[in-house]
Amino acid sequence: MNDDIEKVSSSTRPLSVTCLAWLYIALGTFMFLSHSMELLRFEKDAFLIEFVELLAVVAGAFMLRRRNWARWLALAWTAFHVVLTAFPPFHGLAVHVLITAGITYLLLRSDASQYFRGGGASASK
Repeated sequence: MNDDIEKVSSSTRPLSVTCLAWLYIALGTFMFLSHSMELLRFEKDAFLIEFVELLAVVAGAFMLRRRNWARWLALAWTAFHVVLTAFPPFHGLAVHVLITAGITYLLLRSDASQYFRGGGASASK
């Protein structure tokens, strides 16, 4: 009986992971579209900015598909934004640190870890 409960709980996606995944998809898509005009004007770093925004979409989509690497990509993406705000004039540094701490907590909790642990090679079959 306990094995059945464990199987159900490890296969169901935590609501926090679902919400964060869709947030990454929405934010990445919105930011990609909002920076797309910079590509047409060939502005400096436009391709790099768009690539970084697409990484958010990839992280969100693959978190929904239960890929553990996507969880780490999402954390790296968020931490990257903390690094960007860590240089003068420090616009939004405290906010980015708090957001990163919250996302890190949600993605590394035991329910999320258990969910992603089940997403190895067996999930791709």
